[in-house]
Amino acid sequence: MKSHGIRLSPTTVLLRVLAVILFCIMLAGALYPMYWVAMSGFKTTTELLISPFKLPSAFSLKNYIGVWKVGISKFFLNSVFITVSSAALTAVVSAFAAFPLSRYRFKMRGFWFMFLLCGLMLAPQVSLISNYKILQALHLYDSYLGLILVYTAFRVPYTMFLMWSYFMTTPKDIEEAACIDGCSSFMIFWKMLIPMSKPIMATGILLTARYVWNDFLFSLIYTESAALKTIPYGLNSLKGESGTDWGQLLAGMTISSIPIIVLFICTQKYFVRGLTVGAVKG
Repeated sequence: MKSHGIRLSPTTVLLRVLAVILFCIMLAGALYPMYWVAMSGFKTTTELLISPFKLPSAFSLKNYIGVWKVGISKFFLNSVFITVSSAALTAVVSAFAAFPLSRYRFKMRGFWFMFLLCGLMLAPQVSLISNYKILQALHLYDSYLGLILVYTAFRVPYTMFLMWSYFMTTPKDIEEAACIDGCSSFMIFWKMLIPMSKPIMATGILLTARYVWNDFLFSLIYTESAALKTIPYGLNSLKGESGTDWGQLLAGMTISSIPIIVLFICTQKYFVRGLTVGAVKG
């Protein structure tokens, strides 16, 4: 066997075949649960319990339409608004924090860098009571803004570190030339560094969106009105004490997974580049 004019040994060919087989098994293990949940959404609860691994007898959208009308649409739209707002705010704050920390030398630079990184060591569960009291004192409890600010506060340290790592690898020659031409620091940041940093920006936005979209705890603790709850809470509310319509619940889970899957497909090129190029240098 040849690869680009190079003859491969039988051992190398065997290892490559085994690697492909292993990746195919891993891919099947990742995709099959998603396929099963989506197919189960077409079944009735009785059919699901009797034959959970068989195809549905009839492909009806009754469960999907029913779970949307039950009220999951409201939770879905809440999640979209909170996720988009939190991801955008996190990206902006992290970029403005990472830029000076990676480009300028100033007093207490190391302190502020470590101060932001300390947020990575704080578990969200530890700060539930303190954050609850802070939101109440600021009159932000049970509001979109309060929930968005809490999500942003917990995602900024990690996203800032990603962007700082990426900014450290970008060449400074172009920035120095732009500075000589009269560009201000903000123009260099906004006109040059941000366009060059699309991969890491997309990576930070995707990771933040996935975290916020799947979070159940903050939505449960920091909001009281049902009108502000997010989709994890909505899915949990489909489970009743007297019984659960599992077909509708699985249909709701399928609907809830679509936005993150679509977002990853749209940003996967930038996501891979952001994780591979954004290595720390120096």
